[in-house]
Amino acid sequence: MTIARHIKHRGDALWLAALIHRLSGLALAIFLPLHFLVLALALHHAVRLDAFLHWTDQPLVKLAEALLIFLLTVHLLGGLRVLVIENFDWHDGQKRLATLAATISAIVAFIFLVRVF
Repeated sequence: MTIARHIKHRGDALWLAALIHRLSGLALAIFLPLHFLVLALALHHAVRLDAFLHWTDQPLVKLAEALLIFLLTVHLLGGLRVLVIENFDWHDGQKRLATLAATISAIVAFIFLVRVF
């Protein structure tokens, strides 16, 4: 593969979908230990949990929660896309499916954000 073709390939919708899937997985893996820490607070430190929950009422935290929902949805739909690619014949509509997955993710995150505020 030539360098020019390789660079062009990186702008492809399916390559971007794969990149977003990997980055969302990485972000979720970073978030998970923090989530377990909060669960530990719920079990052992009620006062500290209450302070943390009060802190989460900030608008920036609500926005981060919407981003987290977006990343979770993107990762879920990206994983389903990978399952389709690996288990079914390749077809031209997969770019549309990747775009649809991103659109659904954005809609889910937006609905979450509207309901939070």
